[in-house]
Amino acid sequence: MLKEFKEFAMKGNLVDIAVGFVMGAAFKEVVTAFTGGIVSPLIGLIFNANFKDLKYVIKEGVANADGIIQGEVSVLWGAFLTNVIDFIIVAFVMFLIVKGVNKLKKKEEPAPAAPTGPSQEDLLAEIRDLLKK
Repeated sequence: MLKEFKEFAMKGNLVDIAVGFVMGAAFKEVVTAFTGGIVSPLIGLIFNANFKDLKYVIKEGVANADGIIQGEVSVLWGAFLTNVIDFIIVAFVMFLIVKGVNKLKKKEEPAPAAPTGPSQEDLLAEIRDLLKK
């Protein structure tokens, strides 16, 4: 059973998927830093606020003695939009990578066409006719 698992785990596709997953997770961190450090502040200039902190308050909360607001109900649309931007950037870059890899792959040459000519039955009939002579 251990040998079967080792063979399964070492198959090329599984290792490729694992490497891609790790690289994708690392790339997402880079994109999140880009979005949070560059894109969000620029968009925040438009709204004159930190973009991730933008929200629509449905029900006001009450501040306790420590200044922490409790009981507030709000829609965190700024954080949601930041995550959507992250997703679009990651998806677009992954699309470009897959497109580039597909171009680099060798194009499969079509299998050679079967030779055209007399069929096996025709050849056997011709041999039969030659033997009759």
